[in-house]
Amino acid sequence: MDLLSLVVRLQHTWWYTAMLVYFAWYPLVTSCVWIFTALIYYVRRESSDPQEKQAFYATDKTPFVSFVIPAFNEEGNLGDTLAAVLAVDYPEFEVLVVDDSSTDATFDRIRPYLVDARVRVLRKRVNEGKAMALNDAIPLTRGELVFVMDADAEPAPDILRWLVPHFDSPRCAAVTGNPRVVNRDSFLAKLQAIEFASIISLMRRAQRVWGRIMTMSGVVGIFRRSALYDVGLYSPEMATEDIDLTWRLQLRHWDVRYEANAVMWMRVPQSLHGLWRQRRRWAVGLSQVLVRHGRSLLAWRHRRFWPVLVESCLSVGWAYAYVILSFIWLVSYALGFPPIGASPIPNFWGMLIATVCLVQLVTGVFLDRNYDRKLPRYFVVAVFYPLVYWILLAAITVISAPQGLNVNRQQRKYTLWKPVRE
Repeated sequence: MDLLSLVVRLQHTWWYTAMLVYFAWYPLVTSCVWIFTALIYYVRRESSDPQEKQAFYATDKTPFVSFVIPAFNEEGNLGDTLAAVLAVDYPEFEVLVVDDSSTDATFDRIRPYLVDARVRVLRKRVNEGKAMALNDAIPLTRGELVFVMDADAEPAPDILRWLVPHFDSPRCAAVTGNPRVVNRDSFLAKLQAIEFASIISLMRRAQRVWGRIMTMSGVVGIFRRSALYDVGLYSPEMATEDIDLTWRLQLRHWDVRYEANAVMWMRVPQSLHGLWRQRRRWAVGLSQVLVRHGRSLLAWRHRRFWPVLVESCLSVGWAYAYVILSFIWLVSYALGFPPIGASPIPNFWGMLIATVCLVQLVTGVFLDRNYDRKLPRYFVVAVFYPLVYWILLAAITVISAPQGLNVNRQQRKYTLWKPVRE
């Protein structure tokens, strides 16, 4: 049997048809679900009666908060970060910076701020990665609440006003905020500004309605100290320590929340190389938590987590379907046989997927417009999102996800830091 006959026969199998249907329907169904449930969150939380909203966030409790900022080679950003943190409007807080054996002038950027009694620094002599930096720092903090953030991010002055009231609920273990992109000089950075509104923020609103959150963002998250100790702090062997901690908290039936009003301005990779490194780490981390915690989450008592678990598995599966089908189509075209289910000219189904994708992007921009006034102007690049991101992220997932499959057997610890914002 020659190659052409094999490719033609392949496209008439049941599994090819199933993969084609899955590839086409997954983005449509998930987009509609995210849009619908995110709008439910918006109506309940963001567009509610002002008096009701004020009543929820009004509290006479101001527990002491400890900001923990792990840093590795962040000389270019740490000064602005500390200035923004010290400007936060809140009665009592401290700032503990962890210098994880940086090889640049990170400590020199910290030194001028040590005159403020609220600021302390922990200098590590051995670089052990972000998770161990946090684990070493948290026992040294004094706060009932621990605010973990990145060294290249800047919180809005009112961020604790929105986050702290959630902890009036004794079941609340953690609250993640709304990260917004501040460096938007490159085309990729503009795409990420749209992505964090239309994908990440939209998903977290939706997941909050479902009852479980996929991840406490490493760039902005505040934790109840006792909850952190209850789950054993961070796991150094996990590539994405924030996803793993989020899942372990919820496995212990702690409540993890999302707060859209709590804005954190962050920096994102502006080069393709930096973006590839970041998303590769995310893909490895997701596969690790699926392997480590997936079986435990199948128990009936964890059923509220099932939507997040199912969506996570389906997203990885869709990336593989995308890459496999694209390879088959390219080979088929090269052999002169128009593949079944693919067309170089946009057809009805392709236009339908693109339209739903754009509706999702519009919804995300609409929901986050009050937190990021300049966001709508970047919508002009949204048309490139499916063309650039779907291809790039699918390729990263296929290449990187298998590396997380041995998480329960690996001997070495991950010492990954997020890439410096190139």
